[in-house]
Amino acid sequence: MPSTSPDAALTRLAVNTIKTLAIDAVEAAKSGHPGLPMGMADCAFELWTRHLRFDPKDPAWPDRDRFVLSAGHGSMLLYALLHLSGFDLPLEQLKRFRQWESATPGHPEHGCAPGVETTTGPLGQGVGNSVGMAIAAKMLAERFNTPEHLIVGHRVWGIASDGDMMEGVGSEAASLAGHLALGNLTLIYDDNHITLDGESRLSFSEDVLRRFEAYGWATQRIDGHDHAQIQAALQAAAAESARPMLIAARTHIAQGSPNKHDTSEAHGAPLGPEETIATKKNLGWPLEPAFLVPDEVRRLFAARAEEGRRARDAWRERFEAWSKAHPGKRALYERYRGRAVPDDLFERLLEALPQPAKAEATRSISARLIQKVADLVPSLCGGSADLETSTKTHIAASEVVRREAFAGRNLYFGVREHAMGSILNGMALHGGPIPFGGTFLIFSDYMRPPMRLACLMGLQVIYVFTHDSFLLGEDGPTHQPIEQLPSLRTVLHLRVIRPADGPETAMAWSLALRRKDAPTALVLTRQNLPPLKRPAGLQPDLLLRGGYVLSEAIAEGAGGAAPGSATPRGAAPLVLIATGSEVATAQEAQGILAAGGLGSRLVSMPCPDLFLEQPEPYRLSVVPRGARTVVIEAARLFGWERVAGCEALLIGMERFGASAPDKVLAEKFGFTGAQIADRVRRWLGTA
Repeated sequence: MPSTSPDAALTRLAVNTIKTLAIDAVEAAKSGHPGLPMGMADCAFELWTRHLRFDPKDPAWPDRDRFVLSAGHGSMLLYALLHLSGFDLPLEQLKRFRQWESATPGHPEHGCAPGVETTTGPLGQGVGNSVGMAIAAKMLAERFNTPEHLIVGHRVWGIASDGDMMEGVGSEAASLAGHLALGNLTLIYDDNHITLDGESRLSFSEDVLRRFEAYGWATQRIDGHDHAQIQAALQAAAAESARPMLIAARTHIAQGSPNKHDTSEAHGAPLGPEETIATKKNLGWPLEPAFLVPDEVRRLFAARAEEGRRARDAWRERFEAWSKAHPGKRALYERYRGRAVPDDLFERLLEALPQPAKAEATRSISARLIQKVADLVPSLCGGSADLETSTKTHIAASEVVRREAFAGRNLYFGVREHAMGSILNGMALHGGPIPFGGTFLIFSDYMRPPMRLACLMGLQVIYVFTHDSFLLGEDGPTHQPIEQLPSLRTVLHLRVIRPADGPETAMAWSLALRRKDAPTALVLTRQNLPPLKRPAGLQPDLLLRGGYVLSEAIAEGAGGAAPGSATPRGAAPLVLIATGSEVATAQEAQGILAAGGLGSRLVSMPCPDLFLEQPEPYRLSVVPRGARTVVIEAARLFGWERVAGCEALLIGMERFGASAPDKVLAEKFGFTGAQIADRVRRWLGTA
């Protein structure tokens, strides 16, 4: 919905308003990055007043355009635009830039202010987010648009910096965007030749446009301060439908500042009082008051907001007409957008497990459950980083997403774990999909930045990590995770679940699909695991509590055991705690100990963090206070003291793995039932 361009004088007044709001906010905070907002004010003004579709009174309008400031250090550019455009971001919030509990933190944070579509700052992540948003929009359009009704027609626009072009995640994501021909995506590259350390030529001399052309992008090069060139470039981008577009805008950081223009000092520090005065004089701007917004500029942005309101109203009319014509699609749309999950999902997943249970890898069990989930949850979609045959994440009843064919639910991310994580975040932010991505647990290290951001933003993203320990076997120590499990458990709000068999894998998928405000990591085995021996009458709902008593073994000949207990009277109870593939091994060890006169309780704890969230009476009923506790897990065991106490026996891995079959590795590293039983006896002094 391009609008009529204002005259040159009003345009310059509006651009200078954006610049001076950024200058004043950074000066007030005595911290920030004024250079990018000043350098990109011309391009941003043209985009926001002529092309970007939004309604500030309805920031969550589903068919709004998405704007991603990947160069998040220039956050005051976004805050100034949101304020001027009429979003609920009062001028007072700009005056409190970077202050405690303000809606204007140092880098844009999703959820702090309406109109902030994603949390950016770690460079390159916003590029990946924008690609994910564009993919989600294409998938939504393919599912719900009809020849008579266009209800999904929005675009994704972004601003990226030299740093975004340098970080590998941006390149990975851009490569996939070109491969998929995402014609609904445009990035404006702030080509200002300056980084924090100085001129970008210190470390960066490639031809970015030729690189993006090789990826399959359409490209343009413009003067980022020439409004005629900016307008022409944005019009061409808005008309492009076959390829993503990169507009390289040659700009000047801190444009308008007499002494900080084209300097790295403007990248990460205020202009300073003297240079602020000099800059305002150079722009013909009043020195007082600070945070000045001329009335003419307010009217200009208000008119654009009114155009957005009318566009939103027109969309609502189309949406209602489409709903009446296609009630089935409307019902599916509501389920898709609402990420609907059946109330009895766990029970239905349990029913999908084969009976009787057989020895099977949890990745294979997960593969079967994914088919059932895909049938019950239309929003589920995802794929793997070129490891689908190993992670077993393919949805059999659906097609593969390809360029110009987005009806499928299977995504091939290629060998791009970092981009996969960032793209999953963009899909979740867009709304609609419940996205998942699969790779080996060891390669979660490649994905840590977007995983952390998913936690920070509270996004429902599911990670399917297979090959979960050194027991994956012959691939050797480069592929055998040791420190990844405890490391991932330290990430705030990331729920890490390591199931031991079919019912626990069903539990893991159920919890992940119901957890809409944070991500979940499923950690699965390559090797087959025997079915666990569960006592009759064990309530399946206990599995949903993160940890539960799997079995009690009374010592043979221990007639003096307390009623209902595995422990002789007067002795502190012995509790074995294990996760994943070690639960069956611990159950074997439990039987050996019992045969030798030592009773114990076995606790399966697929998710320690979830267990620690349970009420204290439940936790103490599982791991009694004062119990002699043993933790068994094929990983480093940092963090288990929260569950087992500081005096626990920890049977884990304190070296890298080796290349050999899994059964050989288990014996060599002390992870057989007999070896664990012997370790426990020696620890107790009963060997």
